[in-house]
Amino acid sequence: MQATSDTPIVEYQGISRYFAGIRALEGVHFACRPGSIHGILGENGAGKSTLIKIMSGVLQPDAGTMRLAGRTVNFATPKAANAAGIVCMFQELSLVPDLSVADNISISDPPRRFGLIDRRAQVRRAEELLAAVRCEEIDPRALVRELSLSRRQMVEIAKALGRKPKVLILDEATSALTSRDVETVYGLLKDLKAKGVASLFISHRMHEVDALCDTLSVFRNGRHIETFAKGDKSEREIVRLMIGRDVEAQFPPKPSRKPDAKTAEPLLGVRSLSWGKRLNGVDLDVGRGEIVGLGGLDGQGQKELLLALFGVLRDVDGDVTVGGRSGIPSSPAAASSAATRMALVPEDRKTEGLMLGMSIADNLLAASYGRISKGPFLDMAAARREISDGLAKLQIKIGDAADPVMTLSGGNQQKVVIAKWLMIDPDIILLNDPTRGIDVGTKQEIYRLMRDLANEGKAILFYSSDYAELIGCCDRVSVLYGGRVVSEQEGSEITEESLVAASLNIGTEAA
Repeated sequence: MQATSDTPIVEYQGISRYFAGIRALEGVHFACRPGSIHGILGENGAGKSTLIKIMSGVLQPDAGTMRLAGRTVNFATPKAANAAGIVCMFQELSLVPDLSVADNISISDPPRRFGLIDRRAQVRRAEELLAAVRCEEIDPRALVRELSLSRRQMVEIAKALGRKPKVLILDEATSALTSRDVETVYGLLKDLKAKGVASLFISHRMHEVDALCDTLSVFRNGRHIETFAKGDKSEREIVRLMIGRDVEAQFPPKPSRKPDAKTAEPLLGVRSLSWGKRLNGVDLDVGRGEIVGLGGLDGQGQKELLLALFGVLRDVDGDVTVGGRSGIPSSPAAASSAATRMALVPEDRKTEGLMLGMSIADNLLAASYGRISKGPFLDMAAARREISDGLAKLQIKIGDAADPVMTLSGGNQQKVVIAKWLMIDPDIILLNDPTRGIDVGTKQEIYRLMRDLANEGKAILFYSSDYAELIGCCDRVSVLYGGRVVSEQEGSEITEESLVAASLNIGTEAA
């Protein structure tokens, strides 16, 4: 049976799925149509991931039926779903780091010649797909682990296009991308729409949903709440459907800046910090009780600055002072030591912040073993107290602390990363895009936590790719361009217009 514009390309009828008796989806009726870009909205844990895993053959439902172009289907494997034209890009990238870009793009169906993989044809195919996503600069022969997170994401998109989808599922596919890449993805999805491909677009960035989607569906607590055309509801109404309550003020109020703040000795001072071609003499200060943002276009040295401060990078030049003591941390262990008391919440929680196969408890304690051990033995009573306090402070929703951390929703995983570092009671907290890919409710909790920590006297250096976060959260913003600070903005000076101008190095002078 051939799908028409009136026949849903994918339709759920009473789909339910449970994990250890806990509802992930219950009685879901849902449909999307060919030639549409359908936004899927909901908090972390709302059921979105389970919805798409059933659709893509990763999971099977406990009850209900699924139809594809009017025909009842039940995909036992992702390979079967791919063969039917359903292609999913999960939030956790599926690329193999130690294989080349070309190998990854053709991993499920490589071109063959005389029964062997045709390496030249494979490279040509990768070049064509990379050109389609405007990433001609990526070498198909490069190992994936050599690429930045944003480049890996674009390789994942090229790989998905190569499978010629009838239904393309994108789970937070733009969360790690540059603004140029986001525009490219917008164009690709609109081209696919014109060809009759249905796209399911999962994003916590409401401006992206508004710019791209024609239909929206809201999920909450494992149930399909409502489907409606874009424009039928305001953003405030949509968020109310997502979280089941009225929206609070998005950002907590900022305290008034004290008159002596500019003359007080900074807790963190950075002078002429340089590293290769990525950092070119960075100067900035962060005082006690202050949230300082790092602005600028992606790739201007913000992430390298945070890594350098935390002792991850080698051969860093310049000077770093912490509480009046000078010296660049030689390692993460030195940065997080009792003498320096620094913590870093990294860019990618999956690969850099968590040990996914280990328990929630082990992840929470990973940075604190030295504090809760007596000689070679772990103080179990102290460990239980630390775990309980960490879960309570960040309101982390779990089943059991012994469960693998990979079983948690994205928002709760991010809370575990943050709680792990708060257990060492850091004085300086480095945040690398901490709200990427998490829902609006959890974002608000993190914003409040940041302000509470600043009010306790912590110094926070905060990189975000979202201008609204820099404006709403930060007391000051240092904008980087070409690996150096080109603009410092404070209070009412921090506006989207001023941040964009500084990010493009328009009307700024060398710092």
